[in-house]
Amino acid sequence: MAGDADVVTPRRKPYYIELAAGRTYVWCSCGRSRSQPFCDGSHKGTGFNPIAYTAKQAGREVLFCACKQSKTPPFCDGSHNNLSSTYEEDDPNSAANSAIAKVGAGTDGVARLDGGCAVSTIDAATLEHRGVLGHRQVIGAADGARHQSLFYLECARGVSPVAGFDDRHVILFVSSGCGRVAIADRSFQVDAATGVYVRPGEAFRLENDGALPLKVFAAACPLVDSIRWHDAMPACFDPRLPKRSVGIDPEARNRMGDRFFQMLVDKSLGSDVATQFIGEIPKSKAAPHRHLYEESLIVVRGEGWMWTAAKRAPVRAGDVIFLPRKQVHSLECTDPAGMLVAGVIYPGDNPSINY
Repeated sequence: MAGDADVVTPRRKPYYIELAAGRTYVWCSCGRSRSQPFCDGSHKGTGFNPIAYTAKQAGREVLFCACKQSKTPPFCDGSHNNLSSTYEEDDPNSAANSAIAKVGAGTDGVARLDGGCAVSTIDAATLEHRGVLGHRQVIGAADGARHQSLFYLECARGVSPVAGFDDRHVILFVSSGCGRVAIADRSFQVDAATGVYVRPGEAFRLENDGALPLKVFAAACPLVDSIRWHDAMPACFDPRLPKRSVGIDPEARNRMGDRFFQMLVDKSLGSDVATQFIGEIPKSKAAPHRHLYEESLIVVRGEGWMWTAAKRAPVRAGDVIFLPRKQVHSLECTDPAGMLVAGVIYPGDNPSINY
């Protein structure tokens, strides 16, 4: 435990390290080391003690905390985002940013940016139909995804066919409409901005008794290229995890500077490798950053720009953004009323960790 000395923050964002199996890394907790993020003995007399971590897996990528505020030391937990009252921003009108090229969607409705990052617009004309259900894949292997797939489902009034993804974790997001999601013999009421978790081996169907279509995005983790259609609903349902749907709860918001996010589908529902969140972004442009997870983002409300190193593309409500692992990017909200986005990260459990 620290004594009278204060912790020093050498920088905000964490240090990216590829580990060597069997090597012990001694992380600096005081912030005074000149060999960040590792200890050089500068903590002596401060009351701080370094933390040793021995790597078991060769090549594992980790982010060692640099702000020294993490509650999961030696690793980053996103605490650096709350070191000030505003999220770290970038000036969209700087000379460097003004020179970045604007790109639009191609004939396939996709605007392609650097490194496989893409913005997709859903066109109803591109949907395939099976009964009352229109569907299409939005993100898959052909788009450069390596870890997750995303499908768009649009259910007219009635009951959809039974859909599944075999042994994948499936996370649904209701973007508009209301109705029910059935899993085996269970039924879950849903409306806009609801997340639903479908366990590996389970299947689901959409039920819509309203006049407006029930619009749902289905993320499958790990990657898969097609929906498996079932003639009948499989009877399997994991009774150990009876809660499967989560809606917006203002009391469950987590702060990131002047931004907020809420976990929807996470470990509390039994999903320990794929995570769904919904986040609020004020009018601003985030500073360029990266993630160690692959991410799909649905723009629920608002508009703005998706930036990469050398390109930018407009985004608006209904668009889908795909972010490969470690791709430098920045999302800008230009709407005075702010932007609402829903995302799935995989593999990962904390959307606030960036570097």
